[in-house]
Amino acid sequence: MLQNAQPELKSAHPNVAEGHNVVSQPSFARWWRQAIFMPIMHRRWVSDEVMSRLTQKVTEAEKGHRGEVFLIIENHLPVNLAYSVGCRERAVDLFSLYRIWDTEENTGILVYVNICEKSLEIVADRGINAHVSPTVWKAMCDKALDGMAKGNKEQSLADLLDEIGLLLRQHYYLEHDPEGNELSDTVVFLK
Repeated sequence: MLQNAQPELKSAHPNVAEGHNVVSQPSFARWWRQAIFMPIMHRRWVSDEVMSRLTQKVTEAEKGHRGEVFLIIENHLPVNLAYSVGCRERAVDLFSLYRIWDTEENTGILVYVNICEKSLEIVADRGINAHVSPTVWKAMCDKALDGMAKGNKEQSLADLLDEIGLLLRQHYYLEHDPEGNELSDTVVFLK
């Protein structure tokens, strides 16, 4: 007798907490966009001056609370992964790779921007996620993406970083802000 065996479509990603799933559907179109992406045509706005200003914004966003904010801007998904890995899954991988989860109170937040896919993802550690609804993160992403689509890339990211700083101050306020920076504030640009 033949059994109708179907593969498990919702396999959990190894870097995601138990009970949560990050699944990217295979996509030839996504792979093709990465393969033909020409960074020189799309990353003009990512100058050294912009990176410096965004790094300063990360530093400002981290004042007055125990949270850590980390910003990664990536030109495109790695071509060898793009068929099977989407932006959310890539953001979770980078969250792990850069050890953003490794903060004393589990309050690390990754802001991931993918230029080719015109995507922005926020990955927050369990300490802050216990206080913030996924709909709040989505609304923040949507607002920043709307601004970026209108050509205000740097300002939209700066505003997003300010919003994240305010959110962290609401939940992890410190009257005396110690110099306990656990993660680098320098923006990472993956070419």
